[in-house]
Amino acid sequence: MSGDNGGKSLLTLEEVLESTGGVHVLGAGEFCFTGVQTDSRNVTAGTLFVPLLGEKQDGHDYIPQALEKGASSVFIAMSSWEKRPDFFTEISKSNPNVFFIAVENTMHALQKAAARYVEHFPDLIRIGVTGSSGKTTAKEILASILAQKYNVITNPGNLNSETGLPLSVFAIREGHKVGLFEMGMNRRNEMAEIASVLKPRFALVTNIGTAHIGILGSRQAIAEEKAHVFDYFNSFGTAFIPRDDDFADFLADSVDGNVVFYGEGMDKNVKFIKDDGLEGTEFSVDGVACRIKLPGSYNYKNALGAVAVARLLGVSAMEIKVGLEKMEGAFGRSEVLHGKYTVVQDCYNANPDSMEKAIELISSLETKEKKVFVLGDMLELGDASFEAHSSAGALCGKSGADAFYFIGAEMKAAYDRLVSVNPSANAKHYPDSSDESVSQVAADIRRTMPDSTCVLVKGSRGMRLERLTPLLQEEC
Repeated sequence: MSGDNGGKSLLTLEEVLESTGGVHVLGAGEFCFTGVQTDSRNVTAGTLFVPLLGEKQDGHDYIPQALEKGASSVFIAMSSWEKRPDFFTEISKSNPNVFFIAVENTMHALQKAAARYVEHFPDLIRIGVTGSSGKTTAKEILASILAQKYNVITNPGNLNSETGLPLSVFAIREGHKVGLFEMGMNRRNEMAEIASVLKPRFALVTNIGTAHIGILGSRQAIAEEKAHVFDYFNSFGTAFIPRDDDFADFLADSVDGNVVFYGEGMDKNVKFIKDDGLEGTEFSVDGVACRIKLPGSYNYKNALGAVAVARLLGVSAMEIKVGLEKMEGAFGRSEVLHGKYTVVQDCYNANPDSMEKAIELISSLETKEKKVFVLGDMLELGDASFEAHSSAGALCGKSGADAFYFIGAEMKAAYDRLVSVNPSANAKHYPDSSDESVSQVAADIRRTMPDSTCVLVKGSRGMRLERLTPLLQEEC
């Protein structure tokens, strides 16, 4: 990440070496970096390039490209420096002003340098948002509300991981009053690592679900991992926890600080008015009528969490109303797209919780129009995958929808479950999400379904089901 910092280095060389335990091995002159990147394609002049060691690629191989684009400094893993010192020495000869800093682990060094950078802003209101599903939506709602009162910096999209979060905080600048950052994890100890970067003073938890259960093994393990978002409260922080989550009390017991439970009926000054289906939910705050434009009770709950945080931070009911009005849905998250068909595009992510909520949302719509489900594989579920997909098929059997298209190898379990409980269901299964499969689904829907049919498109990001929408809407 980068941004205008008046040409001043985000950290001094001494701060970098001290925070990372690094060693300055090559390069001389004036040390300065004004942005940080882990992808050489995104490097611009003055960037600190942090090459990462992956299972398939070694980021150190891309250092020459990063230097061509103007990188001013580079982290290198100590092991890489020891294995091929000649490689780095030769690069340095033609780039004598680039600082090479050897560190034990480049990802951890990125995190530690980012943590030191955050310390430059002791007055920043630091807020972390986490949960198994809904955290990006909750963050975007809260960002829009808080922006009516404060200058807010937040991570773009879902740049929320072990590398995404530290990259994001390097965009904090002097004028920012609130640092609002989504914090995700898909392995043990990842939340503890990124919490050590931001050290949030406030934390909003959306839920404890089954995303990444294939890696962590159980919801209990997921709850334990998420609770690390509270690690740096030191009796002063405030946690916002959904009262209706069955891990609410476990999370509350993990908080060394204040706890605010949110949800329906938790704040007597926040009252539900009306569910408007795909148009969202109406509610009032201190008597001021508000609307969350995203559909579904789960998005209303995300809004209640955001409102709870905003109220504690002194945002008025009218500012909350304006913030909600200005909030736009993020790509692939409960997007309602009108055209030949009404497409509910919810294909940025999928896990058993969000799949259940999406199916139930469309099932509950009171409409005369036909309903079609296009469901893609939920990825990263491990041993829980078969049962999760089978359960989705059972939900489809109760949904009353008019047609079902199951896409991907894992969705075969959903298809089988549906036809076992409802042999006459209008259902088809496609073993992969190839362009051909998506085109066949689109053609079949257009051939059999009338205009204004409601089509739910739901699957994991890797399935790329958004390709279906323009085919349905005659955009190409």
